[in-house]
Amino acid sequence: MNISDAAKRTGLPAKTIRYYEQIDLISPTRGENGYRDFSFEDVQLLHFVRRARDLGFSVEDCRTLLGLYTDANRTSAEVKSIAQNHLSEIDAKIEQLNAMRETLSHLVHCCDGDSRPTCPILQNLAGDSR
Repeated sequence: MNISDAAKRTGLPAKTIRYYEQIDLISPTRGENGYRDFSFEDVQLLHFVRRARDLGFSVEDCRTLLGLYTDANRTSAEVKSIAQNHLSEIDAKIEQLNAMRETLSHLVHCCDGDSRPTCPILQNLAGDSR
């Protein structure tokens, strides 16, 4: 199937599919005319990558996961380790976002939002502790 059909089946933009090919994440065959020819297996791999990317895995993690997916001798421990590391990264981001939210919520609460020029939000952003 051509790239347009692969894009429709996977929900990925053709530009993204071309990028994945460019970085050797996928390797569709080429017809005599030079056009990409995506097999059923290629579409499955694109689905796999899309789902992994939707879960926030990096392109390099996707590369590793694809390698494990296609390796009949893989161990689930290898896969779990990658997923666990990613989960830890997500947890750290959540902590950062919660701290950011708490700080910003406090600043919004402290700002009167009136016609005076004094604003604790701007003061905090400027590093002014007045």
